[in-house]
Amino acid sequence: MADKKVALITGAGQGIGKAIAERLNRDGFAVALLGRHLDKVQAVADELNQAGGDAFAVQADVADQQAVFDAVAKVKDHYGDFNVMINNAGVAPSDPIESVTPEQLDYAYKINVGGVIWGTQAAVKAFKELNHGGKIINGSSQAGQEGNPNLTVYGSTKFAIRGITQTTSKELAPDHITVNAYCPGIVKTPMMEDIAKNVAKEAGKSEEWGMEQFAKNISLKRLSDPSDVANLVSFLASDDSNYITGQSILVDGGMVYR
Repeated sequence: MADKKVALITGAGQGIGKAIAERLNRDGFAVALLGRHLDKVQAVADELNQAGGDAFAVQADVADQQAVFDAVAKVKDHYGDFNVMINNAGVAPSDPIESVTPEQLDYAYKINVGGVIWGTQAAVKAFKELNHGGKIINGSSQAGQEGNPNLTVYGSTKFAIRGITQTTSKELAPDHITVNAYCPGIVKTPMMEDIAKNVAKEAGKSEEWGMEQFAKNISLKRLSDPSDVANLVSFLASDDSNYITGQSILVDGGMVYR
C-alpha cells in the first residue's frame, strides 16, 4: 500500500480541477490528474512534482466508460492504492431553451452525467479490489440547486448529479464508500468566462456587463476563486467528513439558500 492517500481528479488541466489538485497535494495526497488532453494535465503534474508534490497524469475522455476504467486501473497500479475519486470534469453549454439541439444535449449528458457514472463505477471497482472503502466527490453546481435562465441543458445535468449523489450514497454505504457533491457558484475559470461572454452576447452587451450580472446577485459580492471550491473538496476528501454522505454542499458566496 502507498504511504499516502491517493486521489484522482477528472478535468484537472485547468480551473477548479487544477485548484483541487493543488490543494490535495498540499494536504498530503498523491494526486492523479485526468484530462482529455494529456499535455494539459501533464503540465499541471510537472508543476506539482517540481514543487515537491506527487502527481501523475493520465489521459481519458470521461464520456468513454472503458477509458475511465482503464485510467483508474492505471492510477491504482501506479500508486498501489486508491482512496478518493473526484468527478470534476464538465462542459457548460449556455443557450435559451428554444435553441437547444439534440447534439448539444447528447454531448453535455455524455460528459457531465456519464462522466460521473463511469467515474463512480470505476472507483467502486478499485475500492473493492483493494478491500477498503473510499470517497466519491462529484462536481455539481449552484445551477444544480436552482434553475438559471439559458442553462436548461447544463443545469439539468447538474441537478442529475445531485440525484446520482443521493442514490449512490445509499447504494454504496454498506461498502464504506461515501458520496458527496460540491456545488460551486460562479467561479473565475476559463469555462465561466465563456458563459459570461455568451450571456452578454445574447443580451447585446459587453463582456464586463456579463460578469457583473453574476457578481451582483452574490451576497459576498464577489465571484469565487477556484481555491474557494478546492477548500470544500479538501474537507470532503479528508477524514473530517467521514460521517457525511449523500450531500450536495453549496460553495457559492450566498446565491442559493437552502
